[in-house]
Amino acid sequence: MKEAGITPVKQPVRGGTDGSQLTFMGLPTPNIFAGEENAHSKLEWIPAGSMVKSVLTIVSISKLAAEEGALK
Repeated sequence: MKEAGITPVKQPVRGGTDGSQLTFMGLPTPNIFAGEENAHSKLEWIPAGSMVKSVLTIVSISKLAAEEGALK
């Protein structure tokens, strides 16, 4: 996130059912943001800049995982 110019905010969230089950079974499943505002409401929206930052974050995570051999 820092590589994308974002200050990380660590805050526990429940996440979806699949992620909750995988975490319960021992596979950590981080909740990667998509940049939405007013999530799950009638006024939900997402700025284009936030979507770009989300993609940059996922690309950075993928690069780090590849460097550490996690994707073998």
